Amino acid sequence: MKELILKAANELGTPLSDSQADMLVRYYDILIETNKTMNLTRITEPDEVVTKHFADSLTPILTGHVKGRVIDVGTGAGFPGLVLKCALPEIRLTLLDSLNKRINFLRAAAEHMGLDGGIEFVHARAEDAANDRAYREQYDTVVSRAVANMRTLAEWCLPFVKSGGYLLALKGPLAQSELEDAKEAIRILGGEVEEVFACHIPFTELDHKIIVIRKLRHTPSAFPRKGGKSTAIPIEKAWKKR
Repeated sequence: MKELILKAANELGTPLSDSQADMLVRYYDILIETNKTMNLTRITEPDEVVTKHFADSLTPILTGHVKGRVIDVGTGAGFPGLVLKCALPEIRLTLLDSLNKRINFLRAAAEHMGLDGGIEFVHARAEDAANDRAYREQYDTVVSRAVANMRTLAEWCLPFVKSGGYLLALKGPLAQSELEDAKEAIRILGGEVEEVFACHIPFTELDHKIIVIRKLRHTPSAFPRKGGKSTAIPIEKAWKKR
């Protein structure tokens, strides 16, 4: 497994050291063990975890925008956040998730991997944490993977990004159509789409996309909305009613 991790990272263009690969092997071990009693992932075979979880989680590095203070919104089992911290130990990482049992797993996983310091674990819903001054517009980079459609994701994530920072949304084949539906919402929230970054996942037939959004101005204080409104009422309609 370690050999495959090293090969996949090299093929992707994000090489890892032997010690970093060892960390990811330990991550796999605790992920699979915990997955026996907690629903963390449907992907459990070593080669698939390496390609579909680890390699995919490394792809944001290719954009050149993973730096400084980074938050992974809706991190789940820690993808991509813990993998990014392993590859880029200098980042200051926040892992945010709405389920406390997942946060407890992430603490244990980080310790098991040997990741010492530089990680904050936050148990909260994204729309609540984004309205907290401790987190709102405090991050250089926000990453999120497989959490929600682009319009909803922008409302949950862009409030965390400081002006000049970036939202990196890891998406699959529907990225472009999701983006077309979300462009006006992104503008209202203070962002601008800079590019849709395409990346091939090594040793698979998967071609993934990263929607790269730069934060140009402050997000209006009305967003994100709470109580499910961000998924029930399009942001454009809510903004016009103001």
